Amino acid sequence: MTRRDAARNWQHIIDTGRAFLAAQRPLRLNDVAREASIGVATVYRHFPTPEALLETLARPALQDLVAYAERALADDDEWGAFAGFLTVGIDAQLADAAVQPVFAAATHELPETAELVGRLDALTADLLDRVRAAGLIRPGVEHADVVRLMCGVVFAASVHATPAERAALTRRYLDVVLDGLRAR
Repeated sequence: MTRRDAARNWQHIIDTGRAFLAAQRPLRLNDVAREASIGVATVYRHFPTPEALLETLARPALQDLVAYAERALADDDEWGAFAGFLTVGIDAQLADAAVQPVFAAATHELPETAELVGRLDALTADLLDRVRAAGLIRPGVEHADVVRLMCGVVFAASVHATPAERAALTRRYLDVVLDGLRAR
């Protein structure tokens, strides 16, 4: 197999994995191989576990979130940077079904994913520290609270809502959460 064939197979597996997520189908490698019309061994050679495939699917969005958070740390408007980052994080979860489960996972299959998630976690804490130091967030709000609240916003907007309603509901719920987090 040539490098070009391997790259084409890799991309086809990625595209098929994305289609599975879009259809809310379980990411089973044998099913992905069958749907992609690629040998099971080839799929496993590229992605030894479903988690490795899921993490690979989430990587571009996680990289974008890290880059956004790094830029937000340079923003003079502490609250705007914090709220903007949370908004972008919510949007990433809505746009890419791989982001939330990868971010929420206790462990990661790929070292790059663990590094990205760790960096994202540290940047979130840094943004929270900035709003705390500026006196802009309610006392007692911890990093874990913010992470859980963001997951909760996405979950709340997903339950009993159509895909067309999710974005508006998520923004509405995020506004409520941000209003509750802000110091008076």
